[in-house]
Amino acid sequence: MNLKESKLKKTEKQEAGSVEVEYYTDPLCCWSWAMEPQWRRLRFEYKGNVKWRYRMGGLIANWDAFSDPINNINRPLQMGPLWMEAKYKSGMPIHDRVWYENPPASSYPACMAVKAAELQSPVAAENYLRKVREAVMLHGKNIAQREVLLQVGKELSEISPDLFNIEKFEQDFGSEEARKAFEQDLMQVRLHNISRFPTLTMRREGEEIGVMLTGYRPYEALQQALLQVAPELQPVQHTTDEMEYRRYWGSATEREVREALRHERTEPRNQNK
Repeated sequence: MNLKESKLKKTEKQEAGSVEVEYYTDPLCCWSWAMEPQWRRLRFEYKGNVKWRYRMGGLIANWDAFSDPINNINRPLQMGPLWMEAKYKSGMPIHDRVWYENPPASSYPACMAVKAAELQSPVAAENYLRKVREAVMLHGKNIAQREVLLQVGKELSEISPDLFNIEKFEQDFGSEEARKAFEQDLMQVRLHNISRFPTLTMRREGEEIGVMLTGYRPYEALQQALLQVAPELQPVQHTTDEMEYRRYWGSATEREVREALRHERTEPRNQNK
């Protein structure tokens, strides 16, 4: 799908920033994980000029209801080849054998867990989302299981006790408040007719017209979408230091580091010139 304009209703107050991004995704979306190098690089290079929030898409309610006719997938074993494709196309490590060894029955528990983390803060939610993705994508954990999701939270609380409170997370996980937050995300998915993940919507703060970007894309496509919304933006930082970039994120894959070091070959071009 090509970059397309989309009229986006302003549904709630966003944080101040030049460009607001809503990122529609799911912890079990292999293409969202595949696009982490590009997405992280964009946030790093345009730090302070981009504000974002995640919307959980509810990719798989259960396998009785799930069907992906485009990729001919309607049962867990058929998901493995798609994850293999995402791995080889993106260069990101992906444990595709989870669909043979211990297939998740649903992505809803993981989505709910992210929303429970978000009740602490958006930063807590982002860090939890990353860790739960690592659990399934890197380590082949079944993130449909409550005990796995709680273990991810425990590990995050040990790494960042000031950021993430495991006791509160355990209370919020499965709560009515977390469920309603997830339902609101699902409502936004339906409102904007989003059927593929990842999908990003970008708009200048305070404006209703923006752009929508759907599917796995190279960094240049994300950058082009950003400049279409705010042509005056320029990167505020680059890195040539691998260890500096790893410290910035706390952890990073080799593919993510390689993407960050590509900046000299991908300087932005103002599309209006």
